[in-house]
Amino acid sequence: MLKKFKNNKEFNKFLISDLKKRFAKVKLGGGQKRIDKLHEKGKMTARERIDYLFDNKSKSIEIGAFAGDQMYEEHGGCPSGGVVVKIGYISNKQCIVVANDATVKAGAWFPITGKKNLRAQEIAIENKIPIIYLVDSAGIYLPMQDEIFADKEHFGRIFRNNAVMSSQGINQIAAVMGSCVAGGAYLPIMSDESIIVDKTASIFLAGSYLVKAAIGENIDNETLGGATTHCEVSGVTDYKAKNDKDALDKIKRIVDKIGDSANAGYNRSKSQAPKLNDKDIFEILPKDRTTPYDMLEIIKRLVDKSEFDQYKQGYGKTIITGYARIDGWAVGIVANQRKLVKTKNGEMQFGGVIYNDSADKATRFIANCNQKKIPLIFLQDVTGFMVGSKSEHSGIIKDGAKMVNAVSNSVVPKFTVIIGNSYGAGNYAMCGKAYDPRLIVSWPSAELAVMSGNSAAKVLLQIETASLKKQGEEITDKQEAELFNKIKSRYDQQISPYYAASRLWTDAIIDPLETRTWISMGIEAANNSPIEKQFNMGVLQV
Repeated sequence: MLKKFKNNKEFNKFLISDLKKRFAKVKLGGGQKRIDKLHEKGKMTARERIDYLFDNKSKSIEIGAFAGDQMYEEHGGCPSGGVVVKIGYISNKQCIVVANDATVKAGAWFPITGKKNLRAQEIAIENKIPIIYLVDSAGIYLPMQDEIFADKEHFGRIFRNNAVMSSQGINQIAAVMGSCVAGGAYLPIMSDESIIVDKTASIFLAGSYLVKAAIGENIDNETLGGATTHCEVSGVTDYKAKNDKDALDKIKRIVDKIGDSANAGYNRSKSQAPKLNDKDIFEILPKDRTTPYDMLEIIKRLVDKSEFDQYKQGYGKTIITGYARIDGWAVGIVANQRKLVKTKNGEMQFGGVIYNDSADKATRFIANCNQKKIPLIFLQDVTGFMVGSKSEHSGIIKDGAKMVNAVSNSVVPKFTVIIGNSYGAGNYAMCGKAYDPRLIVSWPSAELAVMSGNSAAKVLLQIETASLKKQGEEITDKQEAELFNKIKSRYDQQISPYYAASRLWTDAIIDPLETRTWISMGIEAANNSPIEKQFNMGVLQV
């Protein structure tokens, strides 16, 4: 496939085109027929509800659009994890919205649905921003109940988070716009305020069929748990809405009256576009993941006025550190340099590799950003830490550990953009998902794995051929090449950014030109949550 592209620009534009095509398919959810059925009932789709809720022409970002991609195919698939999650503005206030997609298995909860809902709540908790639930769900997807029901990070954790957020003063509003059944029925009442749509929505622990089976009572669903019942008899819900738009209008008016929270005080000045053309990124970024390039040229096309003040410029050159502004926000950037560099004593160092000096530099810079209360941006294109006797004898493990300590204990908000490679322990040190970035996104050029496809395939091939030889089978060169290609093809599928996004290892795959928006909206969200913990790196081997 690579051979058909003449240059970097052509290849990267193809990746963006492919991203848009995949996203267009995802946006259809369970398909056009199911969308039409919703419209016939006078209901809006999850995405239509969110679009109506958000302020006109305001910016928004979508979390986990590719969640569930190519998963659960034996169950008919689960596009976007059956739930749409977006951060945007309602009545000029930044909020996160969680909307069940009733076109996907009637909004039933797959394991990835639960994971995505918990991720949305995590974002609300970390940033102390209001969260809006647009409920339209048939409850847990029963054929997979064992993977979603009982564990710590399963369905029940959502209601625990409802309670925790309530105690922390984080605003929660629920609009029941369809089914809200079984355990899910607790969500609206555990929110601060709840709305239910007349005739099309219902809330009950058990529907009419189950009630009949369990206790022999004959009752219809509307009388059991419709809008009139819950607004006038049970008192479970607070407002009755005529239709979807009426419910969403009520949310807008509620949010409009929410008071401003104390902010964290991150520095912001007037936003200025990069002086250098950001579209140049498509030419700079090589189509071959092993080809060197200058990460500094990428940075200059992401930051305001293309101004970047490097920290320790001449030292630890395989990691670039420095201060800049993105959309006016002051940021500290930690980025892997991908070109071959030379140290002052003449040693050549491979781009994308973390050496002793670069780990040491990054650690000190992260500490400085914490001291100055400056959010951190990690730009990943990393193959890992340097190996070999020289590095080991120089203590690469303790220098790497210092960097991991700094990243782990950092109290300023962190944001991660995976531009290219994200391999092995390099993923960890450069603030991978396990290190609590407020947002983590990848470009379509990203690869996430323990090691590169080539290296992994060679290791796996050795194991496979050794096993076959033990069984007395002789492997020809041709068979070995075929086996290598088979192993590599399987591995390459797993290192794709779509594989990572489908499992929510990243929040999104984005067009590089959207990077500034994501970082800016992320810091704006983080600014709602003052730092409560003192920076302390813990015990270090020095």
